[in-house]
This record gives sequence, structure tokens and C-alpha cells, in this order.
Amino acid sequence: MSQRENFVNMQSSFQKRERRTAWDGLFPFRTSISFLRRYFMRIVQAHQFGPPEVLQVVEKEDPHAEPDQVVIEVQIAGVAFGDTIVRKGLYPTPLPFEPGREVGGRITHVGRDGDQSLIGKLAVANINAGGYAERVAASRRNIFLIPPALSVEQAVSVFRAGQTALALLEAMHIQPGDTVLILAAAGSIGSLMIQLVKRAGISMVIGAARGKEKLAMVSRLRADVAIDYSENDWAEQVRTVTGGKGADVVLDAVGGTIGRQAFETLAPGRGRIGIYGFASGTWTQIETRELARRGLTVIGPLGIALTRTEQEWRAFAESALAEAAAGRLVPVIGQTYPLEQAALAHAALEARQTTGNVLLIP
Repeated sequence: MSQRENFVNMQSSFQKRERRTAWDGLFPFRTSISFLRRYFMRIVQAHQFGPPEVLQVVEKEDPHAEPDQVVIEVQIAGVAFGDTIVRKGLYPTPLPFEPGREVGGRITHVGRDGDQSLIGKLAVANINAGGYAERVAASRRNIFLIPPALSVEQAVSVFRAGQTALALLEAMHIQPGDTVLILAAAGSIGSLMIQLVKRAGISMVIGAARGKEKLAMVSRLRADVAIDYSENDWAEQVRTVTGGKGADVVLDAVGGTIGRQAFETLAPGRGRIGIYGFASGTWTQIETRELARRGLTVIGPLGIALTRTEQEWRAFAESALAEAAAGRLVPVIGQTYPLEQAALAHAALEARQTTGNVLLIP
């Protein structure tokens, strides 16, 4: 069964399924023990690696704010493609796996000796895991107050993706005269990269994605050219629009055949490719001999970005939020799902049925 067929079947099953948790089997009359809801929350876990269906909503004890922590009542949780990679077992992680690393909501508690004025404030937070939940505990260092001009949905969609996009672009040292090819341009990070690169005065921005809907979105974000990389001649289209010169910079989050084809579009003698993901399931394959012969450069921009200090990473996130609040950086909010449909959200991502940011609502 294809990923698209699996997505359709799952969508149908979720529409029929009643929400059940671990407590339902033990206490069928939930209203008689409603006092327990103060101490337990719903959270998504996977007790084995595999397809989206391994994601299940369970009940878990509420988090408590340790010193230098806050508890956030989650209103929005971001769903990243990286979550699907871990869920499939392609990245070493202990079980049970609790996906979700970006959340937004209202601060309800602070740890001992914490800043009590934070209680009641809206904030977004980077966390290590467990974001698909009703409540999370987050380090005070990793929370960012949401500017009044932004909704929680907008803030969640821009702070982490924007932080990453800014860090990646800095690592690539893009120059105003460069022609830049962005793969997965309709995704959460790619859509922000288009806007950031355009504002930097780049010569030409080419956004590559799959399907008419995504290409339309790429064009609305003011990419100079939108190309469908599901078409057999898409790499030749890149060479054509660049006057046969090729791209100076490729930003590759896809890998596999698409990443390899993008590599082949690089301008000889000066082209450089930044590889920071493998949404296809495999990394872009590059032969050292060809790299040397064509005079090209391969960069690991995410690896470079991860060497930045905590203060630098925080500055990237604060900049993304400020730019969004000023209307200069617009996050694309795609699909939203209730918490119990986290598996459906993963299936949609893997079936390439999403654009921009995918969000969960607890």
C-alpha cells in the first residue's frame, strides 16, 4: 500500500474512532473520578518504532516545574518531519518515544525561586521531547514570550523554523549575486528561507517543490521561479532559467534522487550545496572525484549551526519572532489536527499532503 493510500485509510478510520485513553478501561465512568484530571494529562507516545499508527494518546502524570523551569499549558504543538524520522526508528532514541519539540501556550507554573510575573504569559518553547501533550515543562532558557502582534499558531510556526533557517543561511555565506535553489521550498523551513533570501537581495531564488498547490504557495512567497521536482526534466529547467550557468547555492533537505539531481545543477567552479536533511529517506550521494573535477563545495550547514552558542541560537529565535511580529517574515500555517490525530498528521507529512507548518491542538 502506498503512503498516499495509507493516509486516506487512516483519515477514514480516525473519523470513526472514539477517543479513548488508558483510564477508560480502568474507570469507564470518568465523571465519577474527575478530580484525577488535575494530576494527569494526555500525551502522545510510541512504545515501538514503525508506521504512524504506533502513535497513541495515553495519560501521564502532569509535569512539575523544577528550579529554572516553567510549566506551559499547551495550546499548539508543532509537528516536524524529523519527528516522523525518529518514529520510524531511523534515529537512535529510547522508547517510549514522545514526539514534539516545539510548543506554544500559557505559562501556568514556575519553579522554585522563579519569576512569578511569567505566570499567565503566552510563550513558545524549545523542549527535548514530549511536545504532543496538554502540558509540558520547559527550561526558562528555552522559552520566548510571544509578541502581542502574533497568535500562538504564528509564533509556534516561526520561532523554531525561523531560528533554523537563519542559522542555516548564515552557515552558507550566501552573497547578493548568487542564484539560490531551495528544495522542499513549501515546507516550514523552506518557506521561510525563500523570504529571508529574497530580503537579502539575492540575484535569483528558485523554489522547488512537488505539485501545483505547493508551487502556487512558493510563487506567493515571491520566489523568482517555482519548479516542480516531480517532473522528469526539472533539473534541466533549473539550468534553463539560469541561462545555462546553474545554481550557485543549493539548500537540500530532501536527499535521495532529488538531492542528487539538484547537485548536478550546481555552477562549475563556484557552486556549493548545503545538505541538512533527508526527507526522501536517504542522504544525497556525492562522489569525491566529481566534486573535485567540477570544483564544487559541500557544506553541512546544520552541523555548523549546531556549534553556535546558546546565546546565538536564542538570538536567531528572537530575530525570527521580531521579524514575524513586524510583518516581514510570514509563517505558512498549513494543516491542524487534534492531539488524538497525531498519527494522521504524520501520515499526511509522509504522503506529501502538507504545506508549511503542521500543528496539533491538544
